[in-house]
Amino acid sequence: MKASEINKKWSELQKAVSQDFDTETPDIKVMLFLIGVQELGKGPQTFSKRQKEELMHIATCRLFSAMGFYELKGLDEEGWPHWELAKPIPNYTLLEQEMIMKSLIIDYFDGIYTFA
Repeated sequence: MKASEINKKWSELQKAVSQDFDTETPDIKVMLFLIGVQELGKGPQTFSKRQKEELMHIATCRLFSAMGFYELKGLDEEGWPHWELAKPIPNYTLLEQEMIMKSLIIDYFDGIYTFA
């Protein structure tokens, strides 16, 4: 996907999520948190700051698993997923990182939200 297409779909996704959750426009961190909660599979609840960070890490690993960088190792005794680095992640520029992350988030939500 070209950067212009990614940015267009990203804006559409942000708008849809904002409307669904009746909140301000979500940034990448908010999207990662939502994906982390979804991947944890325990539904909405109150999370500590540390748990929120862990949820964003879970989301990042889940997203990068689509590119083969992470593999799901399993669940711990509390049901939290743990991931293992499968291959080194290249040193992307900040802009490349942002575009890749946006693209992976768009792909994750594909089927839940439709993009023009």
